Amino acid sequence: MARGQQKIQSQQKNAEKLAKSKKGTSQKKAAQNALVHTCTVCKSQMPDPKTYKQHFESKHPKNDLPDCLKEV
Repeated sequence: MARGQQKIQSQQKNAEKLAKSKKGTSQKKAAQNALVHTCTVCKSQMPDPKTYKQHFESKHPKNDLPDCLKEV
């Protein structure tokens, strides 16, 4: 009868793992949806215009600033 208890416990552990993995994927999707600004040069994604402007000034100093960042 010991095997029956172990089986139940392993099923519960597997159910918890599945629940955690599903939760993690939804967080990843939400984080991906938050990245709305895409760099015109290197295609990396940023969450807001301020970060985008800092990225552009530090990584692409020779390129002209895009029109959408001149206002920020």
